[in-house]
Amino acid sequence: MAEYVEVETARTLPGLRLVLTAGAPGAPWTEAAKGIFEVKKIPFVRVAQRPGVTDAALREWTGHANAPIALYNDERPRAGWMEILHLAERLSPTPRLIPENSRDRVQMFGLANELMSEDGLVWCRRLMMFDVMSQGQSSMGGFAQLRGRDYGYVRHDVERAPQRVLDILALFAEVWRAQRALGRRYLLGEGLTALDIYWATMSAIVAPLPPEQCPMPNGLRAAYTQYPEHIRAAVDPALLEHRDFVYRMYLTLPIDT
Repeated sequence: MAEYVEVETARTLPGLRLVLTAGAPGAPWTEAAKGIFEVKKIPFVRVAQRPGVTDAALREWTGHANAPIALYNDERPRAGWMEILHLAERLSPTPRLIPENSRDRVQMFGLANELMSEDGLVWCRRLMMFDVMSQGQSSMGGFAQLRGRDYGYVRHDVERAPQRVLDILALFAEVWRAQRALGRRYLLGEGLTALDIYWATMSAIVAPLPPEQCPMPNGLRAAYTQYPEHIRAAVDPALLEHRDFVYRMYLTLPIDT
């Protein structure tokens, strides 16, 4: 099991500290941030953020109560996926994960936005999960209502979320087919970019890795995989093969907690 420090200890430490959701392997944004720093071989201290808990000390330190958050020395906290990526590129320019070519940069950030930003794949799947939880009779209903307020859980967005998920899955399948037709092994260009790491980690929201590679609570795994069959059918098996390739070649398995 990975070693975490508490917020009070982390505040006294120099270097890179990464606030991560402890005990929830497969949490997409957390795994994405970890993956970026691991590929670049940038060491970091793990700081515990616990799911379903509003940590007053974390909010006072960083201005946020969620994860991931990257903190480097006395610099400002970075909570968005894009600013975390830019920090990693600055701390270790190689291997380069942001394309040097401007046209490729635009494509990479646009596609990553469809995965990771508000109204993107993971955002919309999370709204769908909150909707299922809030209609149940378990304690997860209270969690869904609490976090739903934080993440824009409103009826209109829930109703349109499934179609957004389908559209984004179709877009990535099209991108992957075009790359394979050119004989390429990555989602963009001819080498690994942040987009490959993002797809590998974000895909957990529709197709988590098997338990032996990503142990997670049964309730979380059920939430990730509970959705209509037509969405399940929209997940291109070739994209899951690419996810497996990225994990096998660049990321750490089994995913730790």
